[in-house]
Amino acid sequence: MVATCESENTEAIDQTDRRLFKNGIHWDAHRIGWAVSGAFALAAIMVTVVSVGRHARHYHVPTEQRQIIRILYMPLVYAIVSWFSYRFFRAYTYYSLVVIIYEAITISAFMLLIIQYVASTSSGKTAEGALARKDKEKLPIPFCCWRYRPTKAYFMYTIKWSVLQYVIIRPLVSIIGIICEALHILCQSSWSYKHPSVYLTAVDFVSISVALYGLILFYDLTKQELNGRRPLAKFLTIKLIVMCTFYQEFVFDALQNHGIIKATEYWTGSNIADGLNAFAITIEMVLFAFFMMWAYPISEYIRPELPKTSAKRAIIDSLNFGDFVAEIWGSLKFFYDYAVGKSHTRGVIKHDAPDFGEAFGVYNASGNLRTRGGSVANVA
Repeated sequence: MVATCESENTEAIDQTDRRLFKNGIHWDAHRIGWAVSGAFALAAIMVTVVSVGRHARHYHVPTEQRQIIRILYMPLVYAIVSWFSYRFFRAYTYYSLVVIIYEAITISAFMLLIIQYVASTSSGKTAEGALARKDKEKLPIPFCCWRYRPTKAYFMYTIKWSVLQYVIIRPLVSIIGIICEALHILCQSSWSYKHPSVYLTAVDFVSISVALYGLILFYDLTKQELNGRRPLAKFLTIKLIVMCTFYQEFVFDALQNHGIIKATEYWTGSNIADGLNAFAITIEMVLFAFFMMWAYPISEYIRPELPKTSAKRAIIDSLNFGDFVAEIWGSLKFFYDYAVGKSHTRGVIKHDAPDFGEAFGVYNASGNLRTRGGSVANVA
């Protein structure tokens, strides 16, 4: 039987929280934190709205800008959720899981964006000419002793799946975490093997490590084709947020576990550590929002000869994750075909739309064509 854990909240509740504006506001440290973090969260939202609005009003390359807008949402989502995490600190675990789910979406959106960039560099909007000349390459550290051939169909789909798996595993881990928290057995601040938190953290660590390694390999393979598109800056806007928030939370947890962060009447040590982490994130997201505005400039998409587009379509496209579903289904189908020994999985696959296979020059020797929705049709 799984052991239950001690509550990470105090039994005593600050009753003035319930009447914040009654007889004026008492400016204690907590309320000052609300105001400051709220101001920074609002600033991050405003910068993000400007960035997204620019792309939405010049939505001339939907296949690329759809992913860019999803990435630009990242500081906004982090800032809003972190402010709520600070304000309603007793429910911190639930809010933090929402943030991590969007992290998975952003990483996958970046991968799909790079695919579009690579496809656009070749004549005829295919990557056959762009990457056909590539020979065997060394894997990035720590697997640099092994080499791979980019034109192998099964290998490229493996790289794609290395990122897409995070979109599946991360939400599942979050759902399990929410259930465990509701049952009072998660114990997020505990590293005991008796509690689910340590196992969920391990699964999450492996999953995101695989996803980030896939992105690094992806970037290393295509950096020549991505020259002039600020690929490193675009990648760092995401990776720095992920790394910064992860290690920051680790530091605050360590300070709490070593007794440096001490409990108060209404806040446990864990509450304070979580609150400091959420407070810091709201400040950092303003900087990252500006960083993303620079890394994903609208200048690449302004077409003076074309009228401005309706922002509605861009927003709807960015919130429609049907392309994720299509890519995941297409990858699963490919692996199934490979497992049963279908010939086209051993060769190269030709695509009608610039998805992963097309971007890497993976063509089907049998003449089959996979459409944008992921289906397979014979074009002979």
